[in-house]
Amino acid sequence: MVFTALRAWRLVSALCAAALLAGCAGVQVSSLQPSDYLSQRRSDILTAGTLSAATQEALRVIGLERKRCEDLPSQCRDDIAGTPALTDDQRLSTLAELWTQAALQAQRAAPGSHGSDEIDAWLEAARHAYAYLFFSSRKPSERMFEDRQTQVRDYYNHAVEQAITGLFHHSQQRHLTALDASVLPWNGWTLHTNLSGIWLPQDAQMPRELIPASSLTFSGLRNIYRRDGFGAELVAVFPTDDPLSARPADEPLDTLPARSAEQPFQEAPYPALTALLRFEGTTQAEVLKTRTIHVQMYDPYRYGKVLLAGEQVPLAANFTSGYGLWLARSGFSVQALRSLLGLDNGLHRPQIYLMQPYDPGRRVVLMLHGLASSPEAWINVANEVLGDETLRQNYQIWQVYYPTNAPLALNNRAIRDALQATFAHFDPQGLSAASQHTTVIGHSMGGVLARLLVSSAGTQVWDRLLEDYQLQPGQQAALQRRMAPVLNFEPLPSITDAIFIAAPHRGTAFANHRLARWAANLITLPFSMLEQVGDVTRALAQLKPRPGKQGLLRIPNSIDNLSDTDPFVRLSSNLPLAPQLRYHSIIGDAEPALPLADSSDGIVPYASAHLPGAASELVIESGHSVQEHPLAIIEIRRILHEQLQRTGVGAGR
Repeated sequence: MVFTALRAWRLVSALCAAALLAGCAGVQVSSLQPSDYLSQRRSDILTAGTLSAATQEALRVIGLERKRCEDLPSQCRDDIAGTPALTDDQRLSTLAELWTQAALQAQRAAPGSHGSDEIDAWLEAARHAYAYLFFSSRKPSERMFEDRQTQVRDYYNHAVEQAITGLFHHSQQRHLTALDASVLPWNGWTLHTNLSGIWLPQDAQMPRELIPASSLTFSGLRNIYRRDGFGAELVAVFPTDDPLSARPADEPLDTLPARSAEQPFQEAPYPALTALLRFEGTTQAEVLKTRTIHVQMYDPYRYGKVLLAGEQVPLAANFTSGYGLWLARSGFSVQALRSLLGLDNGLHRPQIYLMQPYDPGRRVVLMLHGLASSPEAWINVANEVLGDETLRQNYQIWQVYYPTNAPLALNNRAIRDALQATFAHFDPQGLSAASQHTTVIGHSMGGVLARLLVSSAGTQVWDRLLEDYQLQPGQQAALQRRMAPVLNFEPLPSITDAIFIAAPHRGTAFANHRLARWAANLITLPFSMLEQVGDVTRALAQLKPRPGKQGLLRIPNSIDNLSDTDPFVRLSSNLPLAPQLRYHSIIGDAEPALPLADSSDGIVPYASAHLPGAASELVIESGHSVQEHPLAIIEIRRILHEQLQRTGVGAGR
């Protein structure tokens, strides 16, 4: 027994001695799931809050412990910068991540302060990422499939985003004077700014907010459309004189000013921007030494690629966040109700909202919402349409926001005036692509108004409206002169295509129901609107009705006009359309068990929404808000693509 134990002890001793002589080396293996493997390879300081596998590998190569780098970060970065044991790619990418870590730590230590140490760290992170991407021993094209290059591009983009918004924070009281100045000294850095690549409104104040698109998330929008590339995706918030749009959250509603009538349009109050930082120098050594930075801003709708350090690179973009932020802050739901009831701070005249800075080379898609609604009716339609790259390259969306309490004839006149003034402002000669081949899309009452925009009234409207009265010689001519601004109209020549969605062209019996009549009785027209029709109303009130006719008892409002017994809507449904117009119908069917001719979307019967001669008609199993249905959006996209093909316009314009 003793002999056996002695032999076992000697065997263990021999094995230990062998292990010591071999350097105590030993490798063990275990299995790893694909998800864990990918997580280990691709997680980093931005995505997981810990240093990436590539950076940890670089630290191990030169014998640096992660704990030491955490305790002495400045010394650690100096050691990495001075060691010859790492390649350019390893050294620069590791420093970019360590500077990102330093900036994040400064950010957490003083949230929202954007201190000098934090901004300096972001600038250094951007500088080292920039040097890695464009001034290391390998070109970006040689690393294009490597995870590490994607990580470092993210360090650059995020650092640019945080540095630019931090600088804005410090100059906010001066309305972005820092970024508007040609030269800005900052804490030992010199920034040269170039804003020539972005749109700025004429005679407008500078943005009052500059918001990272990455910090925004939305409910109500199905998708966020963006483009991968270089640069910080930002949203600029410009001051606006709308009563509700972009107001401070704590500002009382009753103290808000009335909207100015001087300008019937608002150009992209929340435009998307993409910012780049270019570090001066033509060699890696010069880039790592310089304290001079060039800040460049671009409109991502107009620029898809830019030249950065001699390389043509894709420009990052977020096409949804500005639109979503505008809708979220607009207060449209409250204002639309105030407008319908004729209350203070409601809308008194149409307003045209350009969803992006005006582009003369893109065709206009004009959207008109329905009763008691606003541009919020198009929440997903506008976003999904321009989520298509080809459509985004060729179209720009204008939203018409109009008071839905006004009579159809008055809104028709006012919308025409607003559109013509907007086109004339941006393109006085009417020669640009934006002034031609406009597509109008109208939902519900907006569809009826869209039809009026492309109809010819001639003398039919006033002849029909006056036939209930006994006119003395000369009275008809006098009335026609008074009524001509409202009832004399021809198709707008810029509109060549139309899409009518759930439009009650011949009215709807729903407007005669008790609930609708109760709502109609609540509607009042504000004094400014009454002034526009008062002259005609007073003239009609003085006329003697024919026997058996009632004459005008009051000014009809929008709900009155939507009744299938209303004289104006019945007459306007038979007006001739523009000869060159190509139009389409999208109709909801909430009663698929019924024959199509007898069906309805719950509000508008098929018989009223159907228009003979349409180039296409799509009936979707849906209620009245059919414009938000995915099939309707796909159909709108198809129609817009077809228009481009029909006119020979390509994706690149």
